[in-house]
Amino acid sequence: MTGLTEWAYPLAESLLSGPLPRRWKHSVGVAERARTIAPILGADAELLEAAAVLHDIGYAPDLAKTGFHPLDGARYLRDIAHADERVVNLVAHHSCSWMEADARGLRDELEGEFPREHAHLNDALCYCDMNTTPDGVPTNPVDRINEIAGRYGPDSLIGTFIRRAEPEILASTSRVLERVAAGKRQPT
Repeated sequence: MTGLTEWAYPLAESLLSGPLPRRWKHSVGVAERARTIAPILGADAELLEAAAVLHDIGYAPDLAKTGFHPLDGARYLRDIAHADERVVNLVAHHSCSWMEADARGLRDELEGEFPREHAHLNDALCYCDMNTTPDGVPTNPVDRINEIAGRYGPDSLIGTFIRRAEPEILASTSRVLERVAAGKRQPT
């Protein structure tokens, strides 16, 4: 998997930095969060960082086909970029996307095309995404969820989805923090 991040950053930047500079800042911040938890990921650290910087490419105007960014981004990575399958699957399923897919009537497509990665990796990507503001600055998941609900509106599809996903987002974050704490307790 050597070179995965060297490939992922320029691709994400080329798709996001021009048309969506704030989304690009967020993606870079999410990747920075991924590096902070690298010790608990072992051999999957580079995989997670690559998925983190790529997770929102489906918002890019040239990629947005369904309007559901996890699916649009994953399809682009699979069909056009020929990305590592595990990166594709993480992008497809980031941050409880199955719940939003369900609300959009796209869950069968999402789950039929892209299998989920190991739970600890899905938790890790959710942790990174939900602990990063739209400007790429560290935050906490409660404030991030409130920001998303406020930006889209509480009665919007996204506002409803994010509130429905909130318990799982908080549980994912808690599981990651438990692994980080356990790693710090291990003798070296």
